[in-house]
Amino acid sequence: MRLSGLFAASLAAGVTTVTALEVDLLISARSSEVDSDWTAVFYDVARPLLIGNDGGASTGGFHVFDLNGNGSLPEKQHETPGRTKLVTTAYGISEKDLIVTIAMPDSYFRLYDASTAELVGEPLTHTLGDWSALCTWKSQTSGEQYLYLFGKSQAVHFLLREREGSYELIEIQTFETPVEASSCAVSPSAYSVYFAGDDSPTIYTFAAAETTEVPHISTLGEAGNDVTGLATYIGRNSDYLLVAEEDIIEVFDISFNLLGSMKLTGDEDIEIQGLNVYQASTDMYPSGAVTYAIESDSGTGFGVSSSETAFEELGLVLNTAYDPRKKTCKPTSPVCSDCSFSGFCGSDATSSSCSCFAGFDGSNCAAFTCRNDCSAHGKCIGANICQCDEGWGGLYCAFKVVQPVAETEANGGDGDDPAIWVSPIDKTESRIITTTKSEEGAGFGVFDLSGGRLQTIAAGEPNNVDVIYNFQAGNRTVDLVYAACRADNTLCLFEMSTNGTLQTIAGGIQPTKDDYDVYGSCAYRSRTTGKQHLFVNAKTAEYLQYELTWADGALHTSLVRNFTGGSGGQVEGCVTDEANGWIIIGEEPHALWRYGAEPNDDSSEGFLIGEVGDGKMYADVEGVTLVEGSSPDKGFIIVSQQGVSAYNVYRRAAPHEYVETFTIYENTEKGIDAVTNTDGIAAVGAALGDEFPLGLIVVHDDANQLPAGGTSDEASFKLVSLVDVLSDELMEEVDKNWDPRAL
Repeated sequence: MRLSGLFAASLAAGVTTVTALEVDLLISARSSEVDSDWTAVFYDVARPLLIGNDGGASTGGFHVFDLNGNGSLPEKQHETPGRTKLVTTAYGISEKDLIVTIAMPDSYFRLYDASTAELVGEPLTHTLGDWSALCTWKSQTSGEQYLYLFGKSQAVHFLLREREGSYELIEIQTFETPVEASSCAVSPSAYSVYFAGDDSPTIYTFAAAETTEVPHISTLGEAGNDVTGLATYIGRNSDYLLVAEEDIIEVFDISFNLLGSMKLTGDEDIEIQGLNVYQASTDMYPSGAVTYAIESDSGTGFGVSSSETAFEELGLVLNTAYDPRKKTCKPTSPVCSDCSFSGFCGSDATSSSCSCFAGFDGSNCAAFTCRNDCSAHGKCIGANICQCDEGWGGLYCAFKVVQPVAETEANGGDGDDPAIWVSPIDKTESRIITTTKSEEGAGFGVFDLSGGRLQTIAAGEPNNVDVIYNFQAGNRTVDLVYAACRADNTLCLFEMSTNGTLQTIAGGIQPTKDDYDVYGSCAYRSRTTGKQHLFVNAKTAEYLQYELTWADGALHTSLVRNFTGGSGGQVEGCVTDEANGWIIIGEEPHALWRYGAEPNDDSSEGFLIGEVGDGKMYADVEGVTLVEGSSPDKGFIIVSQQGVSAYNVYRRAAPHEYVETFTIYENTEKGIDAVTNTDGIAAVGAALGDEFPLGLIVVHDDANQLPAGGTSDEASFKLVSLVDVLSDELMEEVDKNWDPRAL
């Protein structure tokens, strides 16, 4: 048992204020290696369970473990509906207990019988987005079961119920949140929902309520460090809020008074997230247990700690009698027949009214509507359910649908970004270069235009990749491939030979500044000075601009500028427009921006091209590419939007008018899967032979789903004909004879 450092400092200063205690919380049991983020628990006297997500490509879904494991957690079941971050449990839905999860590849919810882990019914409620937190709340007044799903600065409130023999997940409303939540928890006694984002100590709260009114979100308080997980412990009279901060769990009362903290022990370099609590007594944990996703020196997976000693040392009151199946006494549901069971019923002394759920309308909520009227490209067939016209899909039929014509061979682990190298000898021999940013398989892949893998070469976890043409290396003129390498925070450069293979080059690993973590990158050659520049960014939005030179038989770099891109949110993707002297950057949660690319350009303020929430752009804003036109005012900017697996097209010329959004569906004839959770993108308008006579787009695909079923552990990139995206009229603006070396 320890007193915090603040208490020691207070004693030294002669102050008598006593701060909270810190006690040890030993890791009691762990799972085998799993790509873990989130835990749920299932209360059962005979078979208490820990349920954890699996974010792996081929193993994605969830695992079920016996909570009573001693030292190791015995796995009971593994379901693979697709890569997911989230899983939770709900009790007593038509007398059945359920596991609830949402798969990232198809954005459908799935329900499983918690007792058997068998799928219940068909996937339901397609909810397109990149979701990051999921909580359940059962109203103590009505007994109704609700879910809160959090994503890119938004949350969706659902009602989970059984009607006429099947389960329904009904959207009540969607509302904005100040951050992308990475954790959430609910206090039934306080009727409060809590959530927090990554890389921040701030905890937010709003009322858990049966209403269609947009909740008022306020700041509950600041934790001691950045929050990595939240959970509530249901007390006898009042609840506790548990806040994970890497290897520490702080405990607060519902008024956010700090009661103490628990430090995870039993391994080194511990970081936990996806916090949860099993309060009831089990054979192994008579006073209950704390569960979490864990990453440490021993690996990644799930862990369990006994609550008993730590709770007693902190003076916390245990409540092992807690039962999530406890029914509400004389429940009164606001979901009633007068509102067609599609809204909340309200009444006063003189009249009654209905507050309809999202997509329902009319005085009794019997009618239904669709957002944006299905974008004039479909028919509304249910509450916010559109039947899209042929050639349209995505959010409310707003996205043009195209199909891939080829894909790269599966390669590496976690892919990110592609580039297209145009051959100086024969354009049909041009190459696609891709990155693998995961430790496993880290480096570059080189592919021909049919997607065949020609080469792999190791590099230090490269993220974004770009091509540099006609660089003067002494008496040689060479093409280079450039990326920011995250393994050692360097700038990585390789030479691309005229035969389309990569090779190392002297000075190909260049340092950045101290305490700087590289992320995205792109290259720029000044039309004014002829100098070659390299841009690199960090998640903090700090951009560094280096000049690339050749001296003494090797590459060299020198820092010429640094600036903050966008509004300070996380950045990654960028592309340069050399003819106009611009760099165009993606700020993931917020916007697409344009800045001057010359070292002496004013970078104090950028030009806003598109903004999340403007009705056209969606988070996360990821990869950016430029399709060259025949003049600097012709051509197009294309940007990927990860949360909706789609791409926006803007005009190259200022003020960068929005053109269209497209998404990439499966090509069943060729056995190529759809693109989901997309990241990097590259495009050229030049004719590349018979296969791509009118240009090529290459995009990252997060889940490489196989024709025979399942998902590959290795990434693939999809190839799309540019003419399938741009209309004939728009294609007139594209330079089909673009030659990157003739500039």
